[in-house]
Amino acid sequence: MSASRRVVLLAGGVGGSTFARGLREHLRRTDPHARITIVANTGDDMWLTGVRLQPDVDSLLYALAGVNDTERGWGRAGESERVSAELRAWGAGWPWFTLGDLDLGTHLARTGWLREGAGVAEVVRRLCGRWPIGAEILPMTEAEVDTIVTVRDGADERPMHFQEWWTRYRASLEPVRFDNPGVAEAEPAPGVARAIADADVVVVAPSNPVVSVGPIVAVPGIRVALRETDAPVVGVSPIIGGRAVRGMAEVCLAAIGAECSASGVAQLYGARDDGGLLDAWLVAEEDAGAAPAVDALGIRAGVAPLWMRDLETSAALAAAALELARRGSAGR
Repeated sequence: MSASRRVVLLAGGVGGSTFARGLREHLRRTDPHARITIVANTGDDMWLTGVRLQPDVDSLLYALAGVNDTERGWGRAGESERVSAELRAWGAGWPWFTLGDLDLGTHLARTGWLREGAGVAEVVRRLCGRWPIGAEILPMTEAEVDTIVTVRDGADERPMHFQEWWTRYRASLEPVRFDNPGVAEAEPAPGVARAIADADVVVVAPSNPVVSVGPIVAVPGIRVALRETDAPVVGVSPIIGGRAVRGMAEVCLAAIGAECSASGVAQLYGARDDGGLLDAWLVAEEDAGAAPAVDALGIRAGVAPLWMRDLETSAALAAAALELARRGSAGR
């Protein structure tokens, strides 16, 4: 088996796209004919001012196309924001949620195709066809299963869209729970289950385990496909030195009663041999002491530098994840 021939990556937005670029770079150097399929979180999706937004899909697309804004970490490079200013003048939309003009062009194209009857997977395919991104991006599902956060507001609880909680309040309101209404009845988007079944290796990106990876594996058919595939499933910890790389993930983990540690997230995902998701789990050098606890869960632990500071360190991390998967694949 060539561990890099057919690689499936489960990913959210910013962290997932950084890892995806590193994975693509590593495979370009070592196996230029490898196929990368990215199953993207669509729990962040939303309707706003009449258009459909897919933040994680677009972050992956823009990063792989090389047109993302690397300073802000989201959106398109060289953006203008005239349309958002005009929407604010009309009192439309969310004044705290700015859509760049180039980004809005993506949303308008997506919405137009959806209203013409195209499926979500087909729309994503058309968007990805604009640039040679070196990967296939698939939405996790074609159903609308937007993430709703129930927050504690004084003595009361109230629901809001994840984007409002994340962007407007910067996760400062205490979350009580996270829901994806309709996800229990959702199905994997076309191509997702087959990609996982045919994979040589499946990688869980170092994305937020609760609101990025969580919605993906909550789609019933995806969890089944992950358990049944012959490919090893290796995850990369989003925790470095006992802290989430993106701070608000700590709040998400606390809300569901999960420990914010490398071993805590491994326990949240669980061992595949015990009905969970993982065969192997890559932790940071700073968290090497957690390796025995991960092994005790029935998940093979590996240790590597996890900071993705540039393309080289991201490619090295991808190489380490694939090597960890390869080391254990012979026993399956």
